[in-house]
Amino acid sequence: MGPYSKKIKVIEKDIQDAQKRVATLIGIKESDTGLSPPSQWDLVSDKRMMQEEQPLQVARCTKIINAGQDDAMYMINLKQIAKFVVALGEKVAPTDIEEGMRVGVDRQKYSIKIPLPPRIDPSVTMMTVEEKPDVTYDDVGGAEESLEKLREVVEMPLLHPERFVKLGIDPPKGVLLYGPPGTGKTLSARAVANRTDACFIRVIGSELVQKYVGEGARMVRELFQMARSKKACIIFFDEVDAIGGTRFGGGGGNDNEVQRTMLEIVNQLDGFDPRGNVKVLMATNRPDTLDPALMRPGRLDRKVEFGLPNLKGRTQIFKIHTKRMSCDRNIRFELLARLCPNCTGAELRSVCTEAGMFAIRARRKSVSEKDLLDAINKVIKGYKKFSSTPKYMVYN
Repeated sequence: MGPYSKKIKVIEKDIQDAQKRVATLIGIKESDTGLSPPSQWDLVSDKRMMQEEQPLQVARCTKIINAGQDDAMYMINLKQIAKFVVALGEKVAPTDIEEGMRVGVDRQKYSIKIPLPPRIDPSVTMMTVEEKPDVTYDDVGGAEESLEKLREVVEMPLLHPERFVKLGIDPPKGVLLYGPPGTGKTLSARAVANRTDACFIRVIGSELVQKYVGEGARMVRELFQMARSKKACIIFFDEVDAIGGTRFGGGGGNDNEVQRTMLEIVNQLDGFDPRGNVKVLMATNRPDTLDPALMRPGRLDRKVEFGLPNLKGRTQIFKIHTKRMSCDRNIRFELLARLCPNCTGAELRSVCTEAGMFAIRARRKSVSEKDLLDAINKVIKGYKKFSSTPKYMVYN
């Protein structure tokens, strides 16, 4: 015990008492509800305030008269009612309002109360994946070279834009990732999004094929509009061959609709500012079927192939997947990797899961090397006829 320990205890107690007194005065917000303690609720004044406040109406500001001056007025368009020239409310700054914006207006005087964000279709908002994916570069095995190429296209412009400005070149806009199914294309895209702190929007190609004419193209427009509103954003079109296929002459009405969707993507890729915060990644396992207009440099500048992992890559993938499993010591991962020639990362993951199943059946608490060998026999040798890799090799 030090010479000051008693004094320190007294002071700490005083501080705690003071904190309690402050807390009772201001009311600490409860973590679950965000409400102050019931002792401080003033229901009467809350009710009065709710009666005074009217719900707002949504209008669109079509024109600003005398913009930038003190006596600026705003022309608003209320749907199915009329057009009005109104002033701003007390809580809105003139810089907040721009032409063409949606605004919330008061029901009596129609003065502008709040600026509203652009309207985005809920089906598009649903595509946004978590703000920051939880996959890191350590989770991607057997694709170092491809990952390096992908990083310099996506990461560099988002983390070090000044290098491109100094050289006077535009960074690449889009990247096409191609390779057999299960080699880690989607995983790599998520790892890059994690590293750049970018918001990650994943779109499956078939989601953009809609029932009505023009719906798919509208969704693409709103998707890019939403992406531009984020600080930094990576849009990832998975299975892009569903919408980016080569155009053929004639064709039924449905084919034309798919083509319109693709042409809208092409248009958006050309349209946005390349140094902007939006990066476009596309993944496919049939690169030969894609339309040349989508593939040309300037739209998709980089084509990165994710091939089958080599021996070192397969060993690394085994280590990544068994890292979280309880395994015996001294498992020879290189030997296991040698027994799985021409296998993708997804198949190796399946081997690890299957080995776990063998261990569960035998009521053991850890996975042995024999389980992994049995799983290789079952997954790799047994499912050979389902393997998609030979087919991919034939196509490309």
